[in-house]
Amino acid sequence: MMSPQSIPQFRSISLRPHAGQFVIDELPLMALCLSGLIYGGMEKLPLTGLATAFSLFLLLVLLYRFIYLRRIRYRIGAELLVSERGVLLRKVDYMELYRIVDFQEHQSLLQQLCGLKTVRILSMDRNTPRLDLIGLSRRNDIVPQIRERVEYNKRKKGIYEITNH
Repeated sequence: MMSPQSIPQFRSISLRPHAGQFVIDELPLMALCLSGLIYGGMEKLPLTGLATAFSLFLLLVLLYRFIYLRRIRYRIGAELLVSERGVLLRKVDYMELYRIVDFQEHQSLLQQLCGLKTVRILSMDRNTPRLDLIGLSRRNDIVPQIRERVEYNKRKKGIYEITNH
């Protein structure tokens, strides 16, 4: 049994995707919307009204996607990783930290230019076997913090990994 001095006090960590991730994800759609608005503003060209209407629809889609991204929250507590997402319909996923088995960090070219990354968490959780923490700052070294909590929870619950190499 652990003594009270050996029990680490984990503070809850709250993370949100950076707004720059929106530009990275939606750059082609933003360019299409802008070009449609420019074309729609030109006089004496065919289908300018249609181009304007289509671009305004795309603007609404982009606005929804921006709000969706900004409403994503990741909370890492002492025993749980909680992922919240959604605008009109909120979805909350709970992942027990002791179920996490591996981590990956990924950066697309645009994420590298913007100083962002995606952290992929692989787990034995049935509902969420893979969770991507998108749009995190490259300087945010979150994996060692999560890993420490995972190892603590595995020891606490007496869970040991058996490998066959």
